[in-house]
Formats: sequence, structure tokens, C-alpha cells
Amino acid sequence: MKMGKILIIGCGGVAAVAIQKCAKKADVFSEICIASRTVSKCDALKEKLAGTVEAKITTARVDADNVEELTALIKKEQPRVVLNLALPYQDLTVMEACLACGVDYVDTANYEAEDTEDPAWREIYERRCREQGFTAYFDYSWQWAYRERFEKAGITALLGSGFDPGVTSVFSAYALKHYFDEIHYIDIMDCNGGDHGYPFATNFNPEINLREVSANGSYWENGRWVETKPMEIKREYDFAQVGRKDMYLLHHEEIESLAKNIPGVKRIRFFMTFGQSYLTHMKCLENVGMLRTDPVMFQGREIVPIQFLKALLPDPASLGPRTVGKTNIGCIFTGVKDGKEKSVYIYNVCDHQECYRELGSQAISYTTGVPAMIGAMLVMEGVWKKPGVFNVEEFDPDPYMEALNEYGLPWVVEENPVLVE
Repeated sequence: MKMGKILIIGCGGVAAVAIQKCAKKADVFSEICIASRTVSKCDALKEKLAGTVEAKITTARVDADNVEELTALIKKEQPRVVLNLALPYQDLTVMEACLACGVDYVDTANYEAEDTEDPAWREIYERRCREQGFTAYFDYSWQWAYRERFEKAGITALLGSGFDPGVTSVFSAYALKHYFDEIHYIDIMDCNGGDHGYPFATNFNPEINLREVSANGSYWENGRWVETKPMEIKREYDFAQVGRKDMYLLHHEEIESLAKNIPGVKRIRFFMTFGQSYLTHMKCLENVGMLRTDPVMFQGREIVPIQFLKALLPDPASLGPRTVGKTNIGCIFTGVKDGKEKSVYIYNVCDHQECYRELGSQAISYTTGVPAMIGAMLVMEGVWKKPGVFNVEEFDPDPYMEALNEYGLPWVVEENPVLVE
């Protein structure tokens, strides 16, 4: 059965994975339009896939900052679903265009303002900091505010269908459905045991990555946010197929939605592994001002230091052939079943070189791109479809979990794991 057309906005490392996975699923995605500001990237991927997939692939140029351009493209292409894999800065413009056209929306990361010095944005942000108690530049409030408009339009917005956020939240819903009556503690752990051989590089967009890890950490405990200094809380964990690694507590977006959607949860933390070389380079860059997001004058023109740094660093999409090792990403849940306390660890291990052999990517792009395809597929098929704005944990986790096993991200359930202190 020929299902319909998907419009995919963006053509970076994650998008390349999602596009290739969609193209192999022509019974759902019979047509794919790839749109980006740099249409040459779209054309190159279309050429790579020519003759190897059944799906019809077209390309288009679009400025994802421009609602009118996006709206015109969606009206022209008439997709059933728009999969937004552009920058988080562009989430709201793409959502506006989907509303204007009555088309379902899927993304992998929540909205983040590009200009954090904009007075109107700053006023709202500072009020949220006071009221909520965390200072991260990204949060779900901007997208959750669209709930009523999407409901009235009769269309679905599925937020955060990557790995973290995304799969980690589906793991949470699955654990609650099948293993617990109530979950009290969630520790989300993102371990990248890969080695790309460079002194310093980021595994996804440097601008987003470096802003995230140099910011204050925070976790949810007893109904409120507890904020920490950057990299203040460090733990060590022995990850299956990777080994013992240092990991650090960060603020991460799925904490915010899980705190809302997992009833009875007492604490949610997010940890990510980093090697000492990465941390040393990052601190040095921060100290000399290279992580600044505000413009500075240089030789008569304005430049944004972190954007200049992005141009100097290796493109994350180029890391595939040289990255070896594995990722291990999952969640440890502690809660109650039939009156007894228990713990369960659900995780996925992904091999960088296997990802490269299959799709020419490294595992960080793969583990985000595959869930993006799965989320879009479930919305397209009507399995996850209702009017409004939703995070992935608000739907039945079972079809998503089955799809993870089918499309390259098999998961493991370990009972009574070693807990994180």
C-alpha cells in the first residue's frame, strides 16, 4: 500500500540517516521531498540513493527561518507529515507553517532561541528562570503553547522523537506500562564510547552541543528543579560493551516532559559521558570566549564566536568513517510493582562502524535519525495520531519499541542493575 509523501527539512548528519531509513520504507513513505537552505546537500543524497530505493525523492531549497517560504513549500508539495530536522532555533517557524497548511509535525529537539539577547525573549526567559528554577536556554513551554491551536486544526505535533529526548522517554512509558505500578526514580545515561581520532570534535551540531554541555546542570526532585554548576556532579558507571566511564549531570529536555507525564516520579536525572580531553578543550574555548553566542565586531563586521568555531571544527557528518567503538544509551528505573520495590535498566548499544557500513554515518546521528523516522512513520500510519501537541511518552510505547528492534536499535531489559548513587 502506498501511504504518502513526507517533507523532511534539513540535510545534516541526522537527516541523512532519517532520509535513508524513510526511503527504504516505501510502503509508508512513497514520496520524500528533502528541503534545506543548501539544496546541493539534498541533491547529493538524492543522487546517492538513485536506483537503490523505491521511494520517489525530490529536493527543494527553503529557508527554515521564513514561515512564508515554508508555507509555500508545504502547499506545493502537499506532504502528509513534515519531519523537522533543521536547527532547534527553527522549530516554531516550521510549526507555524504546518498550522497554516494543516499538516502533521514531527521533530527531535525542543525549541531554543538563537538570539538569547533579544529583549522580548529575554523577558520571558528570565521570568521562567524565576518561576521554574532552571536556567537552560531551551524548554518545552514555547512548543507546548501551540497545543490548543493544533487541537483546533485537527493535526498532530509529535515533539522530541530522537534518542534523548525520544527513545529514553519511550523507554520510560514502556517501563511504566510493563514493569511498574509507579516509577519513583529515573536515571537517563548517555554513554558514547566512540573514538574519532581528532583532538576535539563534537558528535552533532557544535553550536547546540557546546551550548548544552557548558551550561548549568539541573535535575528534578520532589516536584522542583535543583540546579548545579556545569559538570559539578560526576559519577562513574560500567556500561555494557563499552566499559567504565565518567559521566556528568546535565540539564536535558526530556526531564521536563517526563516530570509532567510520569505520575508519582520523585527524581529524574540525566548523565552524559565525556573524556578529559573533550572537557579540557571545551573549558579552554569557553575561557577565551569562543563559546559566546552574542555577536562581536571583528575587522569591521559582526561575527558570532560559536558560529565561527563551528566552521573550524570537523563536520559531525564527516566523522562516520573514522569513528570506532560503541554507544550505550538508556534509563535505570526504580519504583514499585505489586507493593515491592524493584529496578529495571532498559538500554540500547549501537556500534559506530556498523552504522557507517549501513548508512555512512556514525552512531550519534544513527541513534537520532532512526527514531525520527519511526516517529514520522507512526504519525503517518495513524498509530500515533490525535489532535494537539504531544511528547513521545504520551502515546502507547509498544509499536515504537517494536520498530526500534526492527529498524536497527534493538534494546535490552536488565532487571536489578547496578544503581547510580
